[in-house]
Amino acid sequence: MLLELAIGDAYGAGFEYADEMLPHNDLSGYVQHPRHHSIRAGMYTDDTQMSVAIAEHIVSGNDWTPENIADCFVICFKRDQRTGYAGRFYEFLKSVPDGATFLEQIRPESDKSGAAMRAAPIGVYPTVDEVLEKCRIQAAVTHNTPDGIAAAQAAALMAHYFIYDLGAKADLGRWLNTQVKSHHNWYTPYEGKVKSKGWMSVRAAITATMRNDSLSTLLRDCIAFKGDVDTVATIALAASAHSREYEQNLPVNLLDALENGPFGHDYLVQLDAKLMALVQ
Repeated sequence: MLLELAIGDAYGAGFEYADEMLPHNDLSGYVQHPRHHSIRAGMYTDDTQMSVAIAEHIVSGNDWTPENIADCFVICFKRDQRTGYAGRFYEFLKSVPDGATFLEQIRPESDKSGAAMRAAPIGVYPTVDEVLEKCRIQAAVTHNTPDGIAAAQAAALMAHYFIYDLGAKADLGRWLNTQVKSHHNWYTPYEGKVKSKGWMSVRAAITATMRNDSLSTLLRDCIAFKGDVDTVATIALAASAHSREYEQNLPVNLLDALENGPFGHDYLVQLDAKLMALVQ
């Protein structure tokens, strides 16, 4: 899961709100974003870093509390400070020393995609109710709004659906409609550019997941939406990496060229193994 979502994130980062880059969406390699020069081709962004924070919290076995979750966000950022976060949130993370201060100072009123982009690892928990509750808690740390929480819950349950083989990918959207209460129809195909709202990224990810059958075609399809496509790809690849209906065929060049620093490719593989060992 973590390796696939990081590849989706890193690949999508070159195309995020950069429509002029779409002719390069051929999986031949990572592309450099024309404006975000600090994110080099092959680097992942906040989508992956915060997913890593959630995964580390899960494998730690620590209590599922807002402060512990916020601590993980701060620790992951401080040890490997990188851009890619929204500007104000980036400065906020630089300013807070720990999770307690994070919770004291955060204004968790967003309905954007931040809680959804990091939610996939929560899908390893064995029951829908546990996924929903733990996802609600983590989402409320930064996105304590009905849409922010619902989008995160839907993203986590996408992964859960495939990890526990709960049905065919063609039925994913209908199933999510029965599990995540929202005024958004998760089954209705998403059309148009993906903007910053969390439900947009999740619905686009569901749409792409249901209409593809290999990770390579899925990744290209996620980028073709335009807009916040790194988040769409992060959510979709994290879930579909576990689908028995999907050909696991991400190009070797993308696997090999993903960053491999202290928290890059090899670290993600090791953390992924610990995370998936928890699946019951």
